[in-house]
Amino acid sequence: MAFQTGLEGKPWYYGLIAGVVVGVILYVGAHRLLLEPKKASIASLETQLTGLQAKIQEGRAAQQQLPRFREEVRQLELELDKLLRILPARRNTPGLMRRIRSLAEQGDFNLLRFTPGDFIEQDFYSEWPISMNLEGTYHNLAQFFERVSRFSRIINIEDLQVAALSGNPDQTLTASFRAKTFVYKDDEEEGSTP
Repeated sequence: MAFQTGLEGKPWYYGLIAGVVVGVILYVGAHRLLLEPKKASIASLETQLTGLQAKIQEGRAAQQQLPRFREEVRQLELELDKLLRILPARRNTPGLMRRIRSLAEQGDFNLLRFTPGDFIEQDFYSEWPISMNLEGTYHNLAQFFERVSRFSRIINIEDLQVAALSGNPDQTLTASFRAKTFVYKDDEEEGSTP
């Protein structure tokens, strides 16, 4: 039994047309079933590749900027260190007392009283009042305040009361005041009382 196409006895171009139609049908079917999913997969992979290449470029750009970022971090750490000297994160009573005593020894006056008070809580810092009393000359008092102003730590002088002394030529006045300094409240330490 032979395969019958129904084109026997017809002109040759009928066979050609039938072959072209069958070829087009096979091509379209193969294209839709096999090639289109592959093209979609390739397009998806190309999109992923483009995204990965963009990330690689970002990483290379960041790597080139890394030395500059490290330098910025170093500068910020130096600035933070400078600011923590101005507004320290802890009381450091012994260090402050040593500095005040050394000022008393440098000047020609007597430090009679150095009494740290309780903290007064504010938003991000605490005020720390220290009551002080000293005897000396007007010039010594001015030198003391001038030297205190050169401290890296902020110290404000409040409630200054000056009175004259009699009978001692070396000590002509007594001064009592409150030196107020400030302590930065660290987030970690907020739960604990200073």
